[in-house]
Amino acid sequence: MALSPLNARRWRNFKANRRAFWSLWIFLVLFAASLMAEFLANDKPIIVNYRGGYFFPIYKFYPETAFGGDFKTEASYREPEVRCLIISGGSQDCFDDPDAVMAEAAGGTVGGQKIDRGWMLWPPIPYSYKTINNVGTAPSPPDRDHWLGTDDTTRDVLARIIYGFRLSIVFTLIVTSISSLIGIAAGAVQGYFGGWVDLTFQRLLEIWGSTPGLYVIIILFAILGRSFTLLVLVTILFGWPALVHLVRAEFLRARNFEYVRAARALGVSDRVIMFRHILPNAMVATLTMLPFIVTGAIGGLAALDYLGYGLPSSLPSLGELSLQGKSNLQAPWLGFSAFFTFAIMLSLLVFIFEGVRDAFDPRKTFR
Repeated sequence: MALSPLNARRWRNFKANRRAFWSLWIFLVLFAASLMAEFLANDKPIIVNYRGGYFFPIYKFYPETAFGGDFKTEASYREPEVRCLIISGGSQDCFDDPDAVMAEAAGGTVGGQKIDRGWMLWPPIPYSYKTINNVGTAPSPPDRDHWLGTDDTTRDVLARIIYGFRLSIVFTLIVTSISSLIGIAAGAVQGYFGGWVDLTFQRLLEIWGSTPGLYVIIILFAILGRSFTLLVLVTILFGWPALVHLVRAEFLRARNFEYVRAARALGVSDRVIMFRHILPNAMVATLTMLPFIVTGAIGGLAALDYLGYGLPSSLPSLGELSLQGKSNLQAPWLGFSAFFTFAIMLSLLVFIFEGVRDAFDPRKTFR
C-alpha cells in the first residue's frame, strides 16, 4: 500500500536521520533475535532424531520413556544417559556405561548390531535462563561454555540477558501503547470540551497523582502475589496520566482555530474533529514525551526488580541481574553485563524516538 505524500515525507525525513535509521535496524535485529530466544539459548535441543523419527522438544513435552528410558517425566536431554539413549537408538546399556555406548554408537553399531544412529541439534547456547549448571564456584567468570559467566545461582548470564531483554521490551511496548492511548484520549476530551469536563478531570488527576504508586504496588503484591500481568496493569494504572496534560494543552490551543470552527459549522462530528484534524497537529508534542515514557517504563521495571517488588523470581530479570552485580562486587562481569545491556537498549530507543519526533515535525527537514 502506497504511503500518502505526508507520510512519505515523514519516512524520508526519518531515513535521512542516519543515527535514528541505523538505531532502528540494530534494535529490530536485537529484538527479533530475542523473540527467537528459545532457538538461541535453551537446555533442550531444537530437533531430536530418534530411530528415524523427528521430535521437537522446544514445542512439545516428551517423557523419557519415548526414548527408551524408565521414567514418564520429561526427558533431561543434557544427562549422559538420555543422550546415550537417543544416539544409540534406546540401548539399555546406556544406564551402565553411557560414554562407552556413545563411543561405540559413533561407528554405527552397539553390541555388534547395526543401529539407526540418532542425533540432536542444539541451540548455540545450550542453557536456558533458569538452567542450573554444575560449574563449581558461583558466580563463575566467563569461559568458552558461558560467554558472560554465570550468576550466584550458576545460571548462564547471556541466556538471562537474551530472555530478560525480550521481557523488558514486551513489557514496555504493552505499557507504553495502552498508557499512551488512554492518556491521549483523556487529554483530548479535556482539552476539546473544556468547561466542567476539564475541571472535573483536572481534580481527579490531582487526586490520582498524589497516590503513592510504589506503596500500592507493594500492597497489591503482598496480597495477590507477584505476576507479570498484575505488574502491567498496575504500571498502566499509574502511567497513563503522563501524556494527559500535554495533549490537553494542545487541544485547548487548537480547538478555536479556524479550520476547527469551519468543521463544526459544516456539521462534522466531534470525534472526527478531535482525532482526524486536531490530534495529528498535536502528535509532535506527544511524540516528544514518548522517549521518556519508554525509558521510564524500562527503568521502572528494573527498579522494582532491583528492590524485589517486580517480576516473579522464576522469570528472567535485568533488574535482578543488576542487584547481583551490586551484591557480588568480586564478580565484575555481572555489573558490566547489566550496565551495557541497559546502556545499549535505552540509547537505541531514545535515538529511534528522537528520529520519529523530528520526522513528524514539519519545521525540520534532513538532507
